[in-house]
Amino acid sequence: SAASSLSYLDNGVVFVGSMHGDSQLVRLHAQPPTPADPNNYVELLETYTNLGPIIDFCVVDLDRQGQGQVVTCSGALSDGSLRIVRNGIGINEQATIELDGIKGVWSLRQTSMDVHDKYLVLSFVGETRLLAINQEDELDEAELPGFDANMQTLWCANMANDQLIQVTASGVRLIDCHSRHLVSEWKPSSGGAINVATGSPTQVAVSSGGGNISLLSVSEGSLQECSTLQLGEEVACMDMTPIGDDQERSHFLAVGTWSMELHLYAVGEGNSSLTQRVKEALSVEVIPRSVLLAAFEGVPYLLLGLGDGQLHHWHLDTTTGAISERKKLVLGTKPILLRPFRSGGSNSSSANGGTSGGGRSSSASSITSSVFAASDRPTVIYSTNRKLMFSNLNENEVNHMASFNSASFPDSLALAKENSLTIGTVDEIQKLHVRSVPLHEQPRRIVHQPETRTFGVLTIANFGLEDETNYVRIIGDAGMDIVASMQLNVNEMCQSITSTKLGDDPATYYVVGTSLCLPDEPEPTKGRIMVLLYDDNKLRLVAEKEVRGSVYQVLPFQQGRLLSSCNNVIQLHRWVQRSDGARELQPECKTTINVLALHLAARGDHILVGDLMRSMSLLLYKPEEGALELRASDYNSNWCMAIEMLNDDTYLASEICGNVFVVRKNADATTDEERQKLEVVGEYNLAENINRFRAGSLVMRLPDSELANIPTLLYGSTNGTIGVLASLPPALFEFLSRLQDALRKVIRGVGGLDHADFRAFRSERKVSESRGFVDGDLIESFLDLSAPHAEKVISLMGPSYTLEEVTRRVEELSRLH
Repeated sequence: SAASSLSYLDNGVVFVGSMHGDSQLVRLHAQPPTPADPNNYVELLETYTNLGPIIDFCVVDLDRQGQGQVVTCSGALSDGSLRIVRNGIGINEQATIELDGIKGVWSLRQTSMDVHDKYLVLSFVGETRLLAINQEDELDEAELPGFDANMQTLWCANMANDQLIQVTASGVRLIDCHSRHLVSEWKPSSGGAINVATGSPTQVAVSSGGGNISLLSVSEGSLQECSTLQLGEEVACMDMTPIGDDQERSHFLAVGTWSMELHLYAVGEGNSSLTQRVKEALSVEVIPRSVLLAAFEGVPYLLLGLGDGQLHHWHLDTTTGAISERKKLVLGTKPILLRPFRSGGSNSSSANGGTSGGGRSSSASSITSSVFAASDRPTVIYSTNRKLMFSNLNENEVNHMASFNSASFPDSLALAKENSLTIGTVDEIQKLHVRSVPLHEQPRRIVHQPETRTFGVLTIANFGLEDETNYVRIIGDAGMDIVASMQLNVNEMCQSITSTKLGDDPATYYVVGTSLCLPDEPEPTKGRIMVLLYDDNKLRLVAEKEVRGSVYQVLPFQQGRLLSSCNNVIQLHRWVQRSDGARELQPECKTTINVLALHLAARGDHILVGDLMRSMSLLLYKPEEGALELRASDYNSNWCMAIEMLNDDTYLASEICGNVFVVRKNADATTDEERQKLEVVGEYNLAENINRFRAGSLVMRLPDSELANIPTLLYGSTNGTIGVLASLPPALFEFLSRLQDALRKVIRGVGGLDHADFRAFRSERKVSESRGFVDGDLIESFLDLSAPHAEKVISLMGPSYTLEEVTRRVEELSRLH
């Protein structure tokens, strides 16, 4: 990247800061650090992603999973690139096996001391199959003589003293790792079938129907029933993952029942007793399907997944067995299965996942550093600064999961779907992931065309030089490779692009607006609108129309029309067929307004125009008269950088001083003069120059979520910021405004900076208090407050609010991004 600043730190280490590309941390050497490159004395230590400046972007669903991704035009000059930004965690697929009907997956090591897993146990109705890493480091079918292959496995794991355990409906089987033969077996004394099982490296708990729970001790070569429990209600799920310093034995047994209750039992010394510590009704009409004891950053939790995709979690006091601070959220719509795992170098699950036990010790904070919630929308649960975080996995419909860390598949996960088993590694667990596609040209505009699965990108090569050249690049959205290109004429600059169908023509076209920038002209007086068709890896010019000026924006309009802004002229075009069969753009109507019409947005028959200097104007298209009529204007002087229509009556814009503002149409005004004014109803200082607003979201919305109907906009700024603006209903806005006012009194700004003063609308002409907006960053900082400070905020809000309610609502809002 081209350096914008250099900072020498120490010991030959230099920070290379770039405003137009990624920044880097390098070390300077007296001798070449790599013998293969004798002329290079610089060692790259770290790269820091920079999306700025974001000139344009689009929101797409490249993986066809209902979750948006942002593709940005980033960087400048030869550092130009496309950046694909997505929320959640990706799976880098390494192997896939077609298998139907998998009911459970576990990984096993050959001995307890082995670093790598060797076996994958796959459970099916009426049978169990094993896959093992062979001498060629490949996954192959295998057998363990001590395993019952003719029964469905309910649970299995590595145990202490180099032993394996398999639980089936008929009993519990203990297998020696070295001889691989059965050394002990236990069957229910009642003769009933086992339906649920869990354990730790030295314990196994099974439920054999009717609410009968048996707790077994596992020692070398033997299984011993130590205590029993009669719940009187059917058991739906159980877990006894060790939490604390003792990773060989669990001190708690968590149970979810068919009567929609959660039970927690303390396990006595020598497994001699099960003492109830918690019995809590779930207050839902859904059966729990998975329960897990987990520790995140040393903080113990109890997690419960329900059959409708809900997740409930509590803080767990390991001294008393009490649970507190119950919270719930919706992860999906189908049953949740919870499994712990680790990533990034040392996969190790609890016995619940089937890979821990006997010989390897881990701290409570590391044994379950992350939890995988398998469902129709798989989610990874992890902790940052002792706060639980939830990231979607970029996969659909995962039913079962197990960690699988082998020499051939290091730090991997085995994911069972409806009809396949996939082995892959997970991305680094973080909120956002950025992939760079270098262009080595300046990207200016981008649009996605779903019909051809391509992007149309306008670029400038050799920007600012004598041989500067503008291109229309077509890039495939799968491999992100350039599949077609068109070079523009000399001195012709690309300005705008859109993808649309025109008239009754079934084809989908790219429409490009350009300007002819001659050295002796202060403003372009010529340009053209080009209609391009991408087909069979070729980009063909179907029609073109010369115009008088620069085509700053082209936009699809109703009934297959095309809208364009050319200097200060807004023009509507029809797609017609000539007598010779060729098609062309034919002007239908136009209007002239303001100084330079740089931005357009349309909704129904209304058109919003963003001007270089004179803020926004609203036009109405009258099809009966074939005319565009000016209906209202904002008479404030704002230099617009981006605009968007929030709804039929409310419009958003960013301006050159880093502010955003909202205006509203006065449809109910009593006089014509008032109706011709766009009333300013919101002002806010973002301290960012925004180049583009786009409707969309980076997170997957659940249809039954409270947030499902809250529309969101994404924005991209010159600094490389991607932000979210959400349109809130009045009651929620009132609640958040009250919370914001209280937080301002409790949280002190950096350097004593007043938050209200910082967010005030500030331009060259005026300074005014922010209104109509709440600061999401400030609102979410409530979740990081200590208990005393949080209580103080609640008291300032008023007696009608509780800490639990406010925390729940803020956590839900944080899932908007």
